Amino acid sequence: MKKLEIRKVSSRKELKKFVDFPFTLYKGNAYWCPPMKSDEINTLRKDKNPAFEYCEARYWMAYQNGNPVGRIAGIINHHEVDYWKSKLVRFGWIDFIDDIEVSGKLIEVVKEWGKRNGMIGIHGPLGFTNMDAEGMLIEGFDEVAAMSTIYNFPYYADHLQQLGFRKATDWIQYEMIIPTEVPEKVDRVARIVFQKYDLRLLKPRKAKEILPYAGKMFAMYNDAFRDIYGFTPLTGRQVDYYTKRYFGFIQPEFVALVVDAKDDVVGFGITMPCLSRALQKAKGTLFPFGFLHLLHSLRKNTVATMCLIGVRPDYQGKGLLALMYYELNKAYLKAGITMARTHPQLEDNLKAVSIWKNYNSRLNIRRRCWILDI
Repeated sequence: MKKLEIRKVSSRKELKKFVDFPFTLYKGNAYWCPPMKSDEINTLRKDKNPAFEYCEARYWMAYQNGNPVGRIAGIINHHEVDYWKSKLVRFGWIDFIDDIEVSGKLIEVVKEWGKRNGMIGIHGPLGFTNMDAEGMLIEGFDEVAAMSTIYNFPYYADHLQQLGFRKATDWIQYEMIIPTEVPEKVDRVARIVFQKYDLRLLKPRKAKEILPYAGKMFAMYNDAFRDIYGFTPLTGRQVDYYTKRYFGFIQPEFVALVVDAKDDVVGFGITMPCLSRALQKAKGTLFPFGFLHLLHSLRKNTVATMCLIGVRPDYQGKGLLALMYYELNKAYLKAGITMARTHPQLEDNLKAVSIWKNYNSRLNIRRRCWILDI
């Protein structure tokens, strides 16, 4: 007889088990991209992640006859509650075996915790902020997941539907073949943008030359993404946190950074060589050999990942996206990149997704945020 138990994660040892669980669940899976375990732990620790300035979180694991069979995080983002005037508890870091009793109990424990704290609904998968992985995979199960995105088995969505969840929003991702020549329309629009506005494109040769603009980039991020689903503005501490966490991977030739006459950032595109296969080989750790796989992928790769691309609201719809893709296209050709994959973009963000009609692209991944009244 199966005995199911839901246990709250209360210690560092238990948190490690929480992070380790998907490594067992997805062992041997050709499409799951494992995170770096140290990054996961730091994100989930209150003393490490500055999001805890305005978030509170709880973590639980499900055990069946003493064996781990599922996990879930519950998050109350108080900035989200205030910003959107919506009392929703988030769920994230959700993984489970194909057993509706397991998934149901995991969701129920977050619902009950949320209700005790005054929440009237639950939605997810979401992280602490939009910088964390979000959205349950519902299409593209045979596509390799990108770094910092969620991969899950097809039965996850079936479980959520059985539990009464409905669609809140979808994110979509594209894969495009890099043309050997920049598309004529993109080239033409880019030239017009340069001529019409007093803008300049920064061409840093080293990553440290980008660092002075990090604060301005994230300030622009707060402005550009303010209407995006689940958005909450990043604080100064979070800007420092993400700068230290991600800027070490930045390769200047894969970055498009546009500034105005005041040297303020009006558009940026952070892209990099795809690290999915390297992370699979690293198996969640840098040592003893994980860092070698990452270094190899950074230096020798034919696929690029478009991590974060944004345009300041007053320049949206004025061709700045075309300008940045024009520059990135040239950089990709020079580096031998033949294919690029986008990170998740909201399906109704038409200004962002319309650019792909100019390329040989395909919509290959769709992921969903689910919502349920409690």
